Amino acid sequence: MTKETAALHDLIDRFKGRKVAVWGDFILDEYIYGCTRRISREAPVLILSYRSREYLLGGAGNALQNLKALGATPIPVGVIGRDEAGEALLSILKAQDIRGSRLFPDPRCATPIKTRILAGEDNTRKQQILRIDREAYAPDDARLKSKLVAALRGLAPSCAALIISDYSYQSVRPDVFKAALPSFRKAGIPVCLDSRFRFFAFPGVTIATPNEPEVEAALGRPVGATPASLRKAGETLRTGLRSRALLITRGSKGMALFEKGQPVFSLPVHGSTDIVDVTGAGDTVISIFALSLAAGGSFRQAAALANIAGGLVVMKKGTATVTPAELRGALGR
Repeated sequence: MTKETAALHDLIDRFKGRKVAVWGDFILDEYIYGCTRRISREAPVLILSYRSREYLLGGAGNALQNLKALGATPIPVGVIGRDEAGEALLSILKAQDIRGSRLFPDPRCATPIKTRILAGEDNTRKQQILRIDREAYAPDDARLKSKLVAALRGLAPSCAALIISDYSYQSVRPDVFKAALPSFRKAGIPVCLDSRFRFFAFPGVTIATPNEPEVEAALGRPVGATPASLRKAGETLRTGLRSRALLITRGSKGMALFEKGQPVFSLPVHGSTDIVDVTGAGDTVISIFALSLAAGGSFRQAAALANIAGGLVVMKKGTATVTPAELRGALGR
């Protein structure tokens, strides 16, 4: 075992019990399973013979599940609807022994739901044939924002890291971020950002973990195919964010870490490039990265473990997680 590998094993050992706050948009993932054996005579569509339904945590909730699977203590912060979907989400948290007291139910909004319909024969793997998104947005309300600020400020002294999981459903707001960030800076707590469309709205984070399409959307131009163009894009985004580091996930091309004052650290894709499912992979990456920083790891160590975890989770179906044992096994190989 090399010195670097031994250090990563030690880092994984320090994951257990670390408190990591997850502030973001919590979504209820609904999975409907059935069999398809014939075409409708009413229209050229498949008829689904219903078999079962399953509810899981989605959005920022997937980061919670990843942290829990890694032995950490995740703490959710956000807004949900005072509705059946919100109750189902809280029930899932309770079943997983995750406290949801900082999730604020609000009667003026609905809990976002993503319904995935999967079909196949009884003894075969089900394939997704349709997704229905019931989108909903948290209200822009001063009282609600004050609750979020107070919750975040209250967590800063006791947490080891903060993950911001922004799906643009408005549980995450720039003015709340601006009010809460100084508390985390004062406590020396790393703040890790995963935002679909609004990276530059959250300047001053410790690190962000966009994929290439998100980088292109933020910059308004293609990343390009050369190392020089990738380096320029990464440094432009990192500088604009005023962050200490930036991790760009690049699919089958691996990852690239941009650290202030350091050369680009490129990591080839871990494992096979024959990917099964990328659903939720970004949540796994930021969860591992934030937890590694929370446990005292460097940016490069965090990137190395995030790269391994990303390679493992895309070989699983759906919004999957990775365990410490799987990380150790991958390091051993």
